[in-house]
Amino acid sequence: MNPRISDLTAIFFAITGFTCWVLGDSCVKWVGQFGLPPDEVVAFMGFFMALVLAIQAFARGHGDNLRPRSIPRQFVRALLDMSNNICVVIALRHLSLTMFYILVFTSPLTIALLSAIFLREHITRRKTLALVLGFCGVVIAVAPWSHTQHVDLIGVASCMVCVACFSVNMVWSRVLTRTEPPESLAFCSGVVTALAGFALCSFHAKPLTPTLWLTLMMMGFFCAAGTLCFYIAVKHTSASNVSQYHYTQLLTGTLVSYAVWRDKPGLPMLLGGGLILGSGLLIALAARKQTMPAPLSV
Repeated sequence: MNPRISDLTAIFFAITGFTCWVLGDSCVKWVGQFGLPPDEVVAFMGFFMALVLAIQAFARGHGDNLRPRSIPRQFVRALLDMSNNICVVIALRHLSLTMFYILVFTSPLTIALLSAIFLREHITRRKTLALVLGFCGVVIAVAPWSHTQHVDLIGVASCMVCVACFSVNMVWSRVLTRTEPPESLAFCSGVVTALAGFALCSFHAKPLTPTLWLTLMMMGFFCAAGTLCFYIAVKHTSASNVSQYHYTQLLTGTLVSYAVWRDKPGLPMLLGGGLILGSGLLIALAARKQTMPAPLSV
Protein backbone atom coordinates (compact mmCIF):
# COMPACT_ATOMS: atom_id res chain seq x y z
CA MET A 1 0.00 0.00 0.00
CA ASN A 2 1.26 3.48 -0.81
CA PRO A 3 2.48 5.14 2.45
CA ARG A 4 0.87 8.50 1.63
CA ILE A 5 -2.53 6.91 0.94
CA SER A 6 -2.20 4.91 4.16
CA ASP A 7 -1.45 8.05 6.16
CA LEU A 8 -4.40 9.99 4.71
CA THR A 9 -6.69 7.01 5.41
CA ALA A 10 -5.48 6.91 9.01
CA ILE A 11 -6.12 10.66 9.38
CA PHE A 12 -9.69 10.30 8.14
CA PHE A 13 -10.50 7.35 10.40
CA ALA A 14 -8.73 8.88 13.42
CA ILE A 15 -10.65 12.18 13.23
CA THR A 16 -13.95 10.38 12.58
CA GLY A 17 -13.33 8.01 15.47
CA PHE A 18 -12.40 10.69 17.98
CA THR A 19 -15.44 12.77 16.96
CA CYS A 20 -17.74 9.79 17.47
CA TRP A 21 -16.20 9.28 20.92
CA VAL A 22 -17.02 12.89 21.83
CA LEU A 23 -20.65 12.29 20.91
CA GLY A 24 -20.62 9.03 22.86
CA ASP A 25 -19.07 10.76 25.89
CA SER A 26 -21.75 13.44 25.66
CA CYS A 27 -24.41 10.72 25.91
CA VAL A 28 -22.55 9.24 28.90
CA LYS A 29 -22.49 12.60 30.66
CA TRP A 30 -26.17 13.23 29.95
CA VAL A 31 -27.20 9.78 31.22
CA GLY A 32 -25.07 10.32 34.34
CA GLN A 33 -27.40 13.13 35.41
CA PHE A 34 -30.08 10.51 36.13
CA GLY A 35 -27.98 8.61 38.67
CA LEU A 36 -27.51 5.34 36.80
CA PRO A 37 -24.69 3.24 38.32
CA PRO A 38 -21.45 3.45 36.26
CA ASP A 39 -21.35 -0.32 35.75
CA GLU A 40 -24.92 -0.26 34.38
CA VAL A 41 -24.04 2.52 31.94
CA VAL A 42 -20.92 0.63 30.83
CA ALA A 43 -22.91 -2.61 30.47
CA PHE A 44 -25.38 -1.05 28.02
CA MET A 45 -22.51 0.70 26.26
CA GLY A 46 -20.83 -2.64 25.61
CA PHE A 47 -24.09 -4.38 24.68
CA PHE A 48 -25.23 -1.86 22.06
CA MET A 49 -21.66 -1.48 20.82
CA ALA A 50 -21.34 -5.24 20.19
CA LEU A 51 -24.84 -5.35 18.66
CA VAL A 52 -24.08 -2.55 16.18
CA LEU A 53 -20.77 -4.14 15.18
CA ALA A 54 -22.39 -7.58 14.73
CA ILE A 55 -25.17 -6.16 12.53
CA GLN A 56 -22.64 -4.22 10.45
CA ALA A 57 -20.33 -7.22 9.99
CA PHE A 58 -23.02 -9.76 9.05
CA ALA A 59 -24.79 -7.29 6.75
CA ARG A 60 -21.52 -6.97 4.79
CA GLY A 61 -20.87 -10.71 4.89
CA HIS A 62 -17.79 -10.27 7.10
CA GLY A 63 -19.00 -12.16 10.16
CA ASP A 64 -15.69 -14.03 10.43
CA ASN A 65 -13.94 -10.73 11.17
CA LEU A 66 -15.62 -10.70 14.59
CA ARG A 67 -13.86 -13.89 15.66
CA PRO A 68 -10.79 -13.32 17.88
CA ARG A 69 -7.60 -15.03 16.75
CA SER A 70 -6.10 -14.98 20.26
CA ILE A 71 -8.75 -15.14 22.98
CA PRO A 72 -6.41 -14.55 25.99
CA ARG A 73 -4.85 -11.43 24.46
CA GLN A 74 -8.21 -10.10 23.37
CA PHE A 75 -9.70 -10.73 26.81
CA VAL A 76 -6.94 -8.87 28.68
CA ARG A 77 -7.06 -5.96 26.22
CA ALA A 78 -10.87 -5.83 26.53
CA LEU A 79 -10.53 -5.60 30.33
CA LEU A 80 -8.34 -2.53 29.84
CA ASP A 81 -11.04 -1.08 27.60
CA MET A 82 -13.74 -1.79 30.18
CA SER A 83 -11.70 -0.21 33.00
CA ASN A 84 -11.17 2.85 30.84
CA ASN A 85 -14.91 3.12 30.11
CA ILE A 86 -15.89 2.86 33.80
CA CYS A 87 -13.46 5.64 34.69
CA VAL A 88 -14.81 7.75 31.81
CA VAL A 89 -18.33 7.46 33.24
CA ILE A 90 -17.10 8.45 36.73
CA ALA A 91 -14.94 11.32 35.45
CA LEU A 92 -17.73 12.85 33.35
CA ARG A 93 -19.94 13.05 36.45
CA HIS A 94 -17.38 15.28 38.14
CA LEU A 95 -15.92 17.30 35.26
CA SER A 96 -17.10 19.30 32.28
CA LEU A 97 -16.46 17.84 28.84
CA THR A 98 -13.81 20.49 28.15
CA MET A 99 -11.87 19.81 31.37
CA PHE A 100 -12.20 16.06 30.83
CA TYR A 101 -10.55 16.25 27.40
CA ILE A 102 -7.84 18.59 28.62
CA LEU A 103 -6.86 16.10 31.32
CA VAL A 104 -6.90 13.07 29.03
CA PHE A 105 -4.62 14.92 26.63
CA THR A 106 -1.69 13.75 28.71
CA SER A 107 -2.20 10.43 26.87
CA PRO A 108 -0.22 11.40 23.70
CA LEU A 109 2.89 11.93 25.85
CA THR A 110 2.34 8.57 27.55
CA ILE A 111 1.65 6.81 24.24
CA ALA A 112 4.76 8.27 22.60
CA LEU A 113 6.95 7.07 25.48
CA LEU A 114 5.38 3.59 25.49
CA SER A 115 5.70 3.36 21.69
CA ALA A 116 9.36 4.31 21.86
CA ILE A 117 10.05 1.71 24.57
CA PHE A 118 8.02 -1.26 23.33
CA LEU A 119 7.54 -0.63 19.59
CA ARG A 120 10.88 1.10 18.94
CA GLU A 121 9.11 4.05 17.27
CA HIS A 122 11.44 7.02 16.83
CA ILE A 123 10.61 10.31 18.61
CA THR A 124 12.07 13.35 16.85
CA ARG A 125 13.11 16.55 18.60
CA ARG A 126 10.16 18.40 17.10
CA LYS A 127 7.72 15.78 18.37
CA THR A 128 9.37 15.88 21.82
CA LEU A 129 9.00 19.65 21.92
CA ALA A 130 5.36 19.40 20.85
CA LEU A 131 4.57 16.77 23.50
CA VAL A 132 6.16 18.88 26.24
CA LEU A 133 4.24 21.93 24.97
CA GLY A 134 1.00 19.97 25.13
CA PHE A 135 1.72 18.82 28.68
CA CYS A 136 2.39 22.43 29.73
CA GLY A 137 -0.95 23.34 28.18
CA VAL A 138 -2.67 20.75 30.38
CA VAL A 139 -1.01 22.18 33.51
CA ILE A 140 -2.00 25.76 32.59
CA ALA A 141 -5.59 24.75 31.77
CA VAL A 142 -6.04 22.90 35.06
CA ALA A 143 -4.33 25.77 36.97
CA PRO A 144 -3.88 23.93 40.29
CA TRP A 145 -2.43 27.11 41.84
CA SER A 146 -5.63 29.08 41.20
CA HIS A 147 -8.14 29.43 44.05
CA THR A 148 -10.88 30.53 41.65
CA GLN A 149 -10.91 27.30 39.64
CA HIS A 150 -12.39 24.24 41.32
CA VAL A 151 -10.73 20.96 40.37
CA ASP A 152 -12.61 17.83 41.42
CA LEU A 153 -10.05 15.31 42.69
CA ILE A 154 -12.30 12.31 41.95
CA GLY A 155 -12.63 13.46 38.34
CA VAL A 156 -8.88 14.06 38.03
CA ALA A 157 -8.01 10.64 39.51
CA SER A 158 -10.49 8.93 37.18
CA CYS A 159 -8.95 10.71 34.19
CA MET A 160 -5.46 9.55 35.16
CA VAL A 161 -6.67 5.94 35.23
CA CYS A 162 -8.27 6.55 31.82
CA VAL A 163 -4.95 7.82 30.47
CA ALA A 164 -3.08 4.77 31.77
CA CYS A 165 -5.59 2.23 30.42
CA PHE A 166 -6.09 4.02 27.10
CA SER A 167 -2.35 4.48 26.45
CA VAL A 168 -1.45 0.84 27.13
CA ASN A 169 -4.47 -0.29 25.10
CA MET A 170 -3.54 1.90 22.14
CA VAL A 171 0.08 0.74 21.97
CA TRP A 172 -0.88 -2.91 22.40
CA SER A 173 -3.60 -2.58 19.76
CA ARG A 174 -0.93 -1.49 17.30
CA VAL A 175 0.66 -4.93 17.81
CA LEU A 176 -2.61 -6.88 17.80
CA THR A 177 -3.87 -5.34 14.54
CA ARG A 178 -1.09 -7.24 12.77
CA THR A 179 -3.02 -10.49 13.36
CA GLU A 180 -6.48 -9.42 14.60
CA PRO A 181 -9.15 -7.74 12.41
CA PRO A 182 -10.18 -4.27 13.73
CA GLU A 183 -13.80 -5.46 13.90
CA SER A 184 -12.76 -8.30 16.21
CA LEU A 185 -10.95 -5.95 18.62
CA ALA A 186 -13.96 -3.64 18.87
CA PHE A 187 -16.50 -6.48 19.10
CA CYS A 188 -14.62 -8.33 21.86
CA SER A 189 -14.37 -5.10 23.86
CA GLY A 190 -18.12 -4.70 23.63
CA VAL A 191 -18.90 -8.30 24.61
CA VAL A 192 -16.52 -8.37 27.60
CA THR A 193 -17.70 -4.93 28.76
CA ALA A 194 -21.36 -5.96 28.51
CA LEU A 195 -20.93 -9.27 30.35
CA ALA A 196 -18.82 -7.79 33.14
CA GLY A 197 -21.02 -4.70 33.45
CA PHE A 198 -24.29 -6.62 33.70
CA ALA A 199 -22.73 -8.99 36.24
CA LEU A 200 -21.59 -6.07 38.42
CA CYS A 201 -24.89 -4.15 38.27
CA SER A 202 -27.24 -7.15 38.58
CA PHE A 203 -28.01 -6.40 42.25
CA HIS A 204 -28.42 -2.61 42.05
CA ALA A 205 -29.60 -1.84 38.52
CA LYS A 206 -32.05 1.03 38.12
CA PRO A 207 -35.10 1.01 35.78
CA LEU A 208 -34.81 2.81 32.46
CA THR A 209 -37.21 5.25 30.81
CA PRO A 210 -37.74 5.30 27.00
CA THR A 211 -35.55 8.43 26.79
CA LEU A 212 -32.72 6.71 28.65
CA TRP A 213 -33.05 3.64 26.41
CA LEU A 214 -32.72 5.83 23.32
CA THR A 215 -29.71 7.71 24.74
CA LEU A 216 -27.97 4.47 25.72
CA MET A 217 -28.54 3.10 22.21
CA MET A 218 -27.03 6.26 20.70
CA MET A 219 -24.12 5.99 23.13
CA GLY A 220 -23.45 2.41 22.02
CA PHE A 221 -23.65 3.36 18.33
CA PHE A 222 -21.17 6.25 18.68
CA CYS A 223 -18.80 4.13 20.79
CA ALA A 224 -18.93 1.32 18.22
CA ALA A 225 -18.26 3.67 15.31
CA GLY A 226 -15.46 5.46 17.18
CA THR A 227 -13.78 2.24 18.33
CA LEU A 228 -13.92 0.68 14.87
CA CYS A 229 -12.45 3.80 13.25
CA PHE A 230 -9.75 3.92 15.92
CA TYR A 231 -8.60 0.34 15.29
CA ILE A 232 -8.61 0.88 11.53
CA ALA A 233 -6.47 3.99 12.04
CA VAL A 234 -3.82 2.25 14.18
CA LYS A 235 -3.70 -0.52 11.56
CA HIS A 236 -2.65 2.01 8.90
CA THR A 237 -0.10 4.08 10.82
CA SER A 238 1.84 4.28 14.09
CA ALA A 239 0.10 4.62 17.45
CA SER A 240 1.87 7.92 18.18
CA ASN A 241 0.66 9.38 14.85
CA VAL A 242 -2.96 8.40 15.51
CA SER A 243 -2.81 9.84 19.03
CA GLN A 244 -2.14 13.37 17.72
CA TYR A 245 -5.69 13.59 16.34
CA HIS A 246 -6.94 13.06 19.87
CA TYR A 247 -6.58 16.85 20.11
CA THR A 248 -9.59 17.41 17.84
CA GLN A 249 -11.73 16.29 20.78
CA LEU A 250 -10.90 19.53 22.59
CA LEU A 251 -12.68 21.57 19.91
CA THR A 252 -15.69 19.31 19.49
CA GLY A 253 -15.93 18.71 23.25
CA THR A 254 -15.91 22.44 23.99
CA LEU A 255 -18.61 23.09 21.39
CA VAL A 256 -20.87 20.30 22.69
CA SER A 257 -20.24 21.31 26.31
CA TYR A 258 -21.33 24.88 25.61
CA ALA A 259 -24.26 23.93 23.35
CA VAL A 260 -25.76 21.42 25.81
CA TRP A 261 -24.61 22.47 29.30
CA ARG A 262 -23.60 26.12 28.66
CA ASP A 263 -20.13 25.50 30.12
CA LYS A 264 -17.90 28.46 29.28
CA PRO A 265 -14.12 27.89 29.43
CA GLY A 266 -12.14 30.36 31.59
CA LEU A 267 -8.96 32.19 30.57
CA PRO A 268 -6.51 29.51 31.90
CA MET A 269 -8.51 26.85 30.07
CA LEU A 270 -8.39 28.85 26.83
CA LEU A 271 -4.63 29.47 27.12
CA GLY A 272 -3.92 25.85 27.96
CA GLY A 273 -6.21 24.65 25.21
CA GLY A 274 -4.38 26.88 22.74
CA LEU A 275 -1.04 25.31 23.71
CA ILE A 276 -2.54 21.83 23.40
CA LEU A 277 -3.91 22.55 19.92
CA GLY A 278 -0.58 24.11 18.91
CA SER A 279 1.19 20.98 20.10
CA GLY A 280 -1.11 18.79 18.02
CA LEU A 281 -0.51 20.98 14.96
CA LEU A 282 3.27 20.67 15.33
CA ILE A 283 3.06 16.88 15.54
CA ALA A 284 0.70 16.75 12.55
CA LEU A 285 3.09 18.85 10.43
CA ALA A 286 6.03 16.67 11.45
CA ALA A 287 4.12 13.49 10.56
CA ARG A 288 3.09 14.92 7.19
CA LYS A 289 6.69 15.90 6.41
CA GLN A 290 7.86 12.34 7.16
CA THR A 291 5.31 10.82 4.78
CA MET A 292 5.92 13.24 1.87
CA PRO A 293 7.95 11.65 -0.97
CA ALA A 294 11.47 12.92 -1.45
CA PRO A 295 11.98 15.31 -4.43
CA LEU A 296 13.39 13.76 -7.57
CA SER A 297 17.00 14.68 -8.28
CA VAL A 298 17.83 16.09 -11.69
